Amino acid sequence: MKAPDGDAGHHAHPRRRRGRPLLRCPRGAGHAGGRPREGACRKVRISGGGRCNFTNLRTTARAFLSENPHFAKSALARYTPQDFLALVEGHGIAYHEKTLGQLFCDSSAREIIAMLLGLARDADLWLETEVGAVAHDGTHYRVELTRHGKPVTVLARHLVVATGGKSIPKMGATGRAYALAGQFGLPVTETRAGLVPFTFADGRFAPLSGLSLPVRAAANGTAFEEAMLFTHRGLSGPAMLQISSYWQEGQDITLDLLPGTDAAQALAEAKRQAGKSQLGTWLTRQLPKRLAESLAPDLPATTRLAELASARIDAIAEHLHRWTLRPSGTEGYRTAEVTLGGVSTGALSSRTMEAKALPGLFFIGECVDVTGWLGGYNFQWAWASAHAAGTEIASRA
Repeated sequence: MKAPDGDAGHHAHPRRRRGRPLLRCPRGAGHAGGRPREGACRKVRISGGGRCNFTNLRTTARAFLSENPHFAKSALARYTPQDFLALVEGHGIAYHEKTLGQLFCDSSAREIIAMLLGLARDADLWLETEVGAVAHDGTHYRVELTRHGKPVTVLARHLVVATGGKSIPKMGATGRAYALAGQFGLPVTETRAGLVPFTFADGRFAPLSGLSLPVRAAANGTAFEEAMLFTHRGLSGPAMLQISSYWQEGQDITLDLLPGTDAAQALAEAKRQAGKSQLGTWLTRQLPKRLAESLAPDLPATTRLAELASARIDAIAEHLHRWTLRPSGTEGYRTAEVTLGGVSTGALSSRTMEAKALPGLFFIGECVDVTGWLGGYNFQWAWASAHAAGTEIASRA
């Protein structure tokens, strides 16, 4: 079985009466064959602006957060971005590399969805089902389902939980995986929203809404150099989403507004060549005008460059390279792309994703305490962890 992360929500159940794997997707998840319904693989559908950032060529375990930073290595090594790319190419899906190893469909995420559902055709694929009670009788898992309005009971030797995390609840995300883990005695680490925009209660950035620029953003000792976007509520864009996974409530974030530029050297050179110019004028040449004007109250904007002493120039440069802010919080699960934390890796086999204390129970994808960077890493973890579980189950057939 190769099942995507919570967006597809596959549960693998080898059915006793037919001997074929039963894949279960939640209600509204779509249908196999033909044009996928709107609910099928929802996170795949919205990823990358509708073009699906389906993997990242630079995937390594370093790009993932977890209590055990080594846990993801085994699955990622045995199912690589090149393996998934071979599927994409084999299905004739055109793609391109956008930046930093991120791969996108040329046309639409629907192509990836159709490919995934097509790969499941050989299984007994059930969509538009609802999961009720789940139990284990010592030999089999008993799952109570509602399908087409009728109750169905399924017995299975293996149960794969791939229901994702809490992010974007409007798409049906819940904490069901964590509840199941707790039910069967598996520990769950603290969960919180990740890859999520920051908010500022005072609305200070509302006048700058829509403005973007490249920055180097840092939080908790980790930095990313990507774009930042000002919003009515605060700060967003790739750089902010990346550091949000490292930030803790009450901490500061630091922004280098001129990455790759030595502001002190540039300002000293401007002082020599255009000493009569005001600092504010120089700032508008380095930064978007609205941002430069908003920074003016904190800097001697009306001072002529020629009047700036070396110590003052160094202080201005420090302010531009280390603009320190303290967010009020984040937008939470409502807009978060992932859930940080999850089913403890200490309770799972890194080779198979199987619960160590309960044979036949597997957790894969976002519900596990493995969270990737922005840019296709989390999909690659979904494919790799599903492959690990599916390969193990297939070996027992």
